[in-house]
Amino acid sequence: MNIQEKFSLKDKVIVVTGGTGILGRSFVEAVAEAGAKVAIIGRDFKRGMERVEKVKELGSDALFIQADVLNEGQLLSARQEVLDRWDTIDGLVNAAGGNVPNGTIGPNQDLFNSDLSGTFNAIDLNLKGTMLPTHVFGKVIADRGVGSIINVASLASQVALTRVLGYTVAKSGIVGYTKWMATELALRYNNRIRVNAIAPGVFLTEQNRELLTNSDSSYTERGNQFIQNTPARRFGSPEELGGLLVFLLSEAASFVNGETIYVDGGFTAWSGV
Repeated sequence: MNIQEKFSLKDKVIVVTGGTGILGRSFVEAVAEAGAKVAIIGRDFKRGMERVEKVKELGSDALFIQADVLNEGQLLSARQEVLDRWDTIDGLVNAAGGNVPNGTIGPNQDLFNSDLSGTFNAIDLNLKGTMLPTHVFGKVIADRGVGSIINVASLASQVALTRVLGYTVAKSGIVGYTKWMATELALRYNNRIRVNAIAPGVFLTEQNRELLTNSDSSYTERGNQFIQNTPARRFGSPEELGGLLVFLLSEAASFVNGETIYVDGGFTAWSGV
């Protein structure tokens, strides 16, 4: 197998949860460009169908399934739809997640008298929303005995970010879960099933635009804090995650297992000096 073939995902079936989200879009397009058939799992029907059409434009095949990653019954039904269509699953990308509107603890809030319901919602969405799909779709991968699972962590799993407690706890948990599953699956299935995580830094998306930029496109105070602590001196673009994703899903990464790879412009590497 030459190097080009090792990086190819041609004819592999890849499930992408959170496929209607901002990062999900870049993930769906990246694996489609690498030749994979894509099962797009998400809650937004209109966006899901738009992404199916985009995959077809890229020369591959796609299926959209409307499902919630916190609903095991819906995930089981989605798994059956994928199997009915393609009869297998070769890889899983757990892209569902993000902070939730009430999951932020503001700097002026009483830390010990704040409503933690939003914090727990953020933990559920990000951590439970990664574990449930892994146990549902991962069962097919395990039965095949070969495949790759990619989780999405965050720079918040390496360094503390103020305000986003639930998000930080969940993303730290994903790093631990990635290591645990990587170990168990490798030991149980002859080291042919791999689990790794991608940890994005600060990527400017519609979800966080108001937090990081003003109406005139200048940076907010928090946006400036991120920029000043990033050696690259800019935010990331979702498309910059695609190459790493394809690598981790492909045979080129056959000995990469249990790793969390940070894509953050040097944020977690820099001491600030």
